[in-house]
Amino acid sequence: MSTVQNNKPVESTVEGAGSEFLAFTLGSEEYGIDILKVQEIRGYEAVTRIANAPEFIKGVINLRGIIIPVVDMRIKFKLGTPVYDQFTVVIILNIGGRIMGMVVDSVSDVTTLTPDQIKPAPEMGTAFDSNYMIGLGTVDERMLILVDIDKLMSSSEMGLMDKLAA
Repeated sequence: MSTVQNNKPVESTVEGAGSEFLAFTLGSEEYGIDILKVQEIRGYEAVTRIANAPEFIKGVINLRGIIIPVVDMRIKFKLGTPVYDQFTVVIILNIGGRIMGMVVDSVSDVTTLTPDQIKPAPEMGTAFDSNYMIGLGTVDERMLILVDIDKLMSSSEMGLMDKLAA
């Protein structure tokens, strides 16, 4: 089905024939982010709270001498009270040279999606702003909500690129 290959509105942030996404869970949903933005995956550890930071910014951690902000995605997306257990992980991201952490319930795998496996996201009035979605990736019976992590982490409501960069 190569007739749709040149018209790729969904693929604006994803290049190539197959793109790799790190799949992670928040509650009962599976999400995916561009694997190239992931620096490392670590177990959850206690963070140092920062006064007056938004609730979804858990605090900061010392990553080999670099102090990085840590965002709890369950709080950010209003998905209930987070539970920190042995599966909870921090995905360390590198967004435009800025290192930050993202707390998720668990990480499942790395999935390669071809452009025809990525469908446009429907417009819905949900807590998750569809401006931050690349689309929905389908693999067999699985559906991944593909997040444009660059756009999300650098958005003004996150405040990470300006406030904490100082």
